[in-house]
Amino acid sequence: MKNYEIEIDPNIFNSIYLPHLNNLSRTQIFYGGSSSGKSVFIAQRCILDIVKGGRNYLVCRQVARTIKNSVFAQITRVINEWGLGDLFTINKSDYIITCVNGYQIIFVGLDDVEKIKSIVPAKGAWTDIWIEEATEIDRASFKQLEKRQRGGDDSIPKRIMFSFNPVLKMIWIYKEFFEHIGWADDQKEYKDNDISILRTTYRDNKFLTQDDILRLKNEKDKYYFDVYSEGLWGVLGNVIFKNWSIEDLSGMHDQFTNHKNGLDFGFSSDPAAIAATHYDRKNKTIYFYDELYETELTNDVLARITLEKIGRQLVVCDSAEPKSIQELRAHGVMAVPAKKGKDSILYGIQWLQQQKIVIDSRCINARNEFSQYKWREDSAGNALPVPVDKNDHLISALRYAYEDEALQPAVQIYDSPI
Repeated sequence: MKNYEIEIDPNIFNSIYLPHLNNLSRTQIFYGGSSSGKSVFIAQRCILDIVKGGRNYLVCRQVARTIKNSVFAQITRVINEWGLGDLFTINKSDYIITCVNGYQIIFVGLDDVEKIKSIVPAKGAWTDIWIEEATEIDRASFKQLEKRQRGGDDSIPKRIMFSFNPVLKMIWIYKEFFEHIGWADDQKEYKDNDISILRTTYRDNKFLTQDDILRLKNEKDKYYFDVYSEGLWGVLGNVIFKNWSIEDLSGMHDQFTNHKNGLDFGFSSDPAAIAATHYDRKNKTIYFYDELYETELTNDVLARITLEKIGRQLVVCDSAEPKSIQELRAHGVMAVPAKKGKDSILYGIQWLQQQKIVIDSRCINARNEFSQYKWREDSAGNALPVPVDKNDHLISALRYAYEDEALQPAVQIYDSPI
């Protein structure tokens, strides 16, 4: 089958990425702030590689259902914008893009990482793996992906790529790839024989509007400014929850009988979030064993997924959306509204602080939220008795699930800055 050469105007790339068009490092990390163009560049390079031939891409995210509106949409957009539609067959149901030369881009979710063992390209081997939003996945999934890169032509170097916002220094990616090279907080690039790292921000993206730039420049919260505007590794001070740990709970599900489930509604920018838990009241321990964390879910789809996760168990929902609750009930979900009430957020937080919370190692989004949820700060950095209203969707769902426990007359204040 014929391979192709494409002449591309370099002006369609952000200049900072141009040296990486022919980067052959085994591990490549593109990270930094929001709207820095990192994912767009990897999508562009992917199409160039596929058309030239010799390379197949396995493109991954933690949750399969998030692929359609993210990496799949990004790559198909590049194909269309470059006028290359005649060179590709796009299978929108199986998320497979095949070039006329036989090389492929296949998209997979890592929520069932065992399934990827049976996925092989039609021709050749997996030369390239791209993990988008890599902070969502755990190290075990990454190691499984590495094992998929075997065979093929030894003359074509294999690569694995990460793209992400640097939410927290404590995650495994920092320890695995940054710590041992002595990465400096303000560093932008690193390269040796095995790894290349590039940190970018909105300043590196010439295609942003002035409104995009101002939104990132004017972020008031220091953590979000550091991470999403400046692309720096996140370090949190006044975190709200310190009473949680991570365990593999996969073998314990049969022991979970006192189910407590909560649902926080979302759609476009905010995800719909379900917290599925078991409560050991005697030992004041919450086992957070399953989660949903997805955008763009209509209520019929949300109902189907909810039933798959918790069946006919009760789920306490955000009472701000009575129509959504009614629609879930019409589809068979045992949905009821949360009572909320004055100071219910603070009381819920204080009650949760008095419990031991064990989060399943597969609940990546719950782990991220508990790591980042913090008190608002005054100009001197002192904690105020108000949580920052960001990254709290699963935590809100957890509060709804336990409000019947939390809103008892005797609630003690514990570990808060009040």
